[in-house]
Amino acid sequence: MIKKILIANRGEIALRIMRTCRRLGIQSTAVFSEADAKAPFVKYADESVPIGPSVPTQSYLVIEKIIEAAKKTGCEAIHPGYGFLAENADFAGACARADLVFIGPTPETMNALSDKQAARSVMAKAGLPVIPGSSGNVSDIDEARAVADAIGYPVIVKASFGGGGIGMTVVENPDKLAKAMKKASQRAERAFSRGEIYIEKVVPQTHHIEFQVMADGYGAAATVFERECSVQRRQQKVIEESPSPFVTDELRREMSEKIARVAAEIGYKNAGTFECLVDGDRNWYFLEINMRLQVEHPVTEMVTGLDLVEHQIRIAGGEALSEDIIAAKSMGHSIEARLYAEDPAKKFLPRPGTIEKLVYPQMEGLRVDGGVETGSVVTPFYDPLIAKVVALAPSRDEAADKLAEALEKTVILGLETNREFLVKALRHPVFRSGVYTTAFIGDHLDELIREG
Repeated sequence: MIKKILIANRGEIALRIMRTCRRLGIQSTAVFSEADAKAPFVKYADESVPIGPSVPTQSYLVIEKIIEAAKKTGCEAIHPGYGFLAENADFAGACARADLVFIGPTPETMNALSDKQAARSVMAKAGLPVIPGSSGNVSDIDEARAVADAIGYPVIVKASFGGGGIGMTVVENPDKLAKAMKKASQRAERAFSRGEIYIEKVVPQTHHIEFQVMADGYGAAATVFERECSVQRRQQKVIEESPSPFVTDELRREMSEKIARVAAEIGYKNAGTFECLVDGDRNWYFLEINMRLQVEHPVTEMVTGLDLVEHQIRIAGGEALSEDIIAAKSMGHSIEARLYAEDPAKKFLPRPGTIEKLVYPQMEGLRVDGGVETGSVVTPFYDPLIAKVVALAPSRDEAADKLAEALEKTVILGLETNREFLVKALRHPVFRSGVYTTAFIGDHLDELIREG
């Protein structure tokens, strides 16, 4: 077992990883920027190292600073969490050269799959259905128009690197294509230092379904059920659940078997998520692979009783895939809501500020993964996530009721949040029907933001 781990991240994910480390008797080291000096994760860690200014490009994204902090504190491994350097092959390679275990896929796998276009090609050759689109990156408007004309509008312009919906732009007609390409490329360049883009067909009435994968690098891989992530704003997930109310047992079995087979064939190692789109007729398409732990992983942990971070650490330490993963069972229903400091009525504009009071209710089957507390400052430097609030219950309706009640009973003062928006979404008849799509928020926004 690895004995000391540096967490190359911040906020709720850093805290969440540290809790598993503490349970396993592993020491944890935090790195923190100036803005995070008093953050809960810094206080919880066994050791902490300052790494510079609040701006991520001068702290959390500086590979040399992270490696230096790990070596200085005698860490054996680095867990990247998600975001920042989590899917950066150069960072994984730097860890290897510094004799540090990177808790994630190998640099070779990351290089091969970090380009979404390359990943599409690999998956298509392996037999997974992919969404019609360009066969490579596009930079020329004439080429882009030819692709869009061939697959038909509407199309979506996407960043070839990165994630979180950044750079994604839907284009309804040819007149808007050039502007969308420029916008997507610029946003991707700012966020990921890579401005390459490609084009895909927009799949109508889409369900965003992802499968949690765990693999040991020795040829064994397994899926740990699916998550439905179709409640999205700005192509970013807001509410996730497992199991999906739309996926049938037959479709679940088909997708699971094919995805696990492909993960094993490509030699994948550690945790990953195969993201897919499923249309109204339950035709499914591979979308992309996220080579890290997902923000919404607690949903899977709640319905299975697994600790995915523990299995990440064990696999990184050389262990084979556990029978607990291979034989995992889904028990009940889990739903997660992301509580943000933002204004849904103003295009979900972030609302940073100081939290005057924050108290969560104590309820059986409720889990809160948060990174702030009373007195904490939600800064403009990072994602304005306050917490992920997750409910587990025997049925879907019970889980939705429990989560809505928990959000209503949460005391949060000093900040504007999306809490009321989330409660209305969880109680909306279309969400409760279980056949909602990625258009849910757009179609019902007026109802969800209406006061009263």
